[in-house]
Amino acid sequence: MKIITTPDARLREKSEKVREIDDEIRDIIADMRKLSLDWEKEHPYELSAAMAAPQMGVNKRIIIIRDDMEDKSKATFTALINPEIIRAEGKIKTDYEGCLSVPSVYGMVPRATKVRVKARLEDGTEVRIKATDELARTLLHEIDHLDGILFIDHIKGVKDAFYEMNSKGDLIPVDYDKKIANNTKLWGEECRK
Repeated sequence: MKIITTPDARLREKSEKVREIDDEIRDIIADMRKLSLDWEKEHPYELSAAMAAPQMGVNKRIIIIRDDMEDKSKATFTALINPEIIRAEGKIKTDYEGCLSVPSVYGMVPRATKVRVKARLEDGTEVRIKATDELARTLLHEIDHLDGILFIDHIKGVKDAFYEMNSKGDLIPVDYDKKIANNTKLWGEECRK
């Protein structure tokens, strides 16, 4: 298994609901955890906060969310199966986002600051989550993946919303027209139409 990246068409597919939490699903979750941590080891300035199954080419409604997004040494994740947004509300806040499947590109993405989600845990327990701020943003980002939506879709055409990371780990603005607008590695061949 590996993390797939844009413009892979599988990232644009709507994921299928998980019918039964069996050994196959648990193996998918274990692979997601491993891939997230392997990715993080190769990116010293970044933290792997979450991942969705489509990011490894698996068309299932499964996400993992890091239990502690502040401490890189705490590398545990909670799996959410068939997560569903019940309500997104609160102020709309624009903040930085990046993605394991969108290499080298970051963006200032507007998202609701509060979200309510229902899902099942790995053991089948149904949970309801009230999340704010960074956790709300992360849940919205990952659930978007399950519907074939990437963070870049929310800011396409917004010329001052895109960034890249320099060798020191700082985010710097990029020239939208030169590096983003017609970038087939981001948008596929559709950007040429």
